[in-house]
Amino acid sequence: MNRNNHSGSLLLIEDHQDIAEMLFEYLEHKGYILDYAPDGMIGMRLATENYYDAIILDLMLPKLDGLEICRRLRDEPGKTTPVLMLTARDTLEDKIVGLDAGADDYMVKPFEVSELEARIRALIRRARGGINNRELLQVGALTFDTSKFVVMRDGHSLNLSPVGYKLLEILMKDSPNLVSRKKIEQAIWGDLPPDSDALRSHLYNLRKLVDRPFSKTLLHTIPGQGYRIYDPDA
Repeated sequence: MNRNNHSGSLLLIEDHQDIAEMLFEYLEHKGYILDYAPDGMIGMRLATENYYDAIILDLMLPKLDGLEICRRLRDEPGKTTPVLMLTARDTLEDKIVGLDAGADDYMVKPFEVSELEARIRALIRRARGGINNRELLQVGALTFDTSKFVVMRDGHSLNLSPVGYKLLEILMKDSPNLVSRKKIEQAIWGDLPPDSDALRSHLYNLRKLVDRPFSKTLLHTIPGQGYRIYDPDA
């Protein structure tokens, strides 16, 4: 199938039939091709066996919940399909848990289907565009081969989420300079950024992978100004 002939291929993993029907009707009308899974086990199988431009994933699912699906997908080497998570829980903790599991974006039910489609469109556009000016980036012992999506530090391979790769690219390309929160949010989410908890969570996950197992800190937060990656000994 020629991808240029449609808006994108989506996997919807959602156990509420009314929500699934609403999304199918709207998204198919917008030119998307959809597969559907009514529970987590079927969703996990489809997500790993097939190619999709993006996955719409409910948090609370029978048989296998959305968090576990997201974690397993992020553990799959080279599996960088963007994930938009749907949740009925709107607390800060619930949002951060979803992003920690590897979701790229989230929406709280009830939601406007037009906004969901806009967010899916932005995720697909970013993923299809890939990483700009593909090259080998290096900061100290941290390297990022953007042509292969391979991140290494001190001989250890680091497996990031799609947003994690983009976030690392932004920081490494500007290293050792400071990058503002606004610039990061614009580069990752464009004109539809989620609330500030999303970026905070993605930075937390990136720091956990890039710095926490190692003796030297490379990712630094400058309160009220932004973030930067640099080697203080370089």
